[in-house]
Amino acid sequence: MEHKGTVLLETERLILRRFEERDAQAMFDNWASNPNVTQYLTWQAHGSVDDTKALLREWVKNYGCDNFYQWAIELKTLAQPIGSISVVRIQEEVDECEVGYCLGEEWWKKGIMTEAFKRVIAFLFEEVKANRICADHDTENVNSGKVMQKSGLTYEGTLRQAGRNSKNPRCDLAVYAVIKALRKERTGLGNVYKRFRGFH
Repeated sequence: MEHKGTVLLETERLILRRFEERDAQAMFDNWASNPNVTQYLTWQAHGSVDDTKALLREWVKNYGCDNFYQWAIELKTLAQPIGSISVVRIQEEVDECEVGYCLGEEWWKKGIMTEAFKRVIAFLFEEVKANRICADHDTENVNSGKVMQKSGLTYEGTLRQAGRNSKNPRCDLAVYAVIKALRKERTGLGNVYKRFRGFH
């Protein structure tokens, strides 16, 4: 792959940018302190803004690595971060990137995460030259699966007791993915996609 690091990305409603240490209060207020947001994440809700500051210092330091991808999701109309989307795991040998995300509860079910995820997918395929992009979720977190589907990923199967999060020490993971060649068929070669629709 041709790693670029966390570069500035844009959509109709969003700016995807690097976090800064000054984002700590907004991150804490908008999602990091909310247990409803973090229940399916691997980390607990932050107890104070100092927890958020410590995490942001680590992220800012890691921006020096060209294979570190951690975007703040900023609404253009709000000019402050409301969530994050990142590459949480990279498998160089198969050109695969695994994506994770979280969003403040106030902005759920507005299509925001799907919009952000689609932009990140395009960047990873077109600029980083990834071949496979995947994501997974606790099977209890069905709304996350809907985001994956709307972003163009296909359900591949469930791994039993393969994950953990702040809610479940062992949870089943539903796995979704999209392959670069299949994405091209579906978005750029409509006739090819139509021929195979009957088999899905």
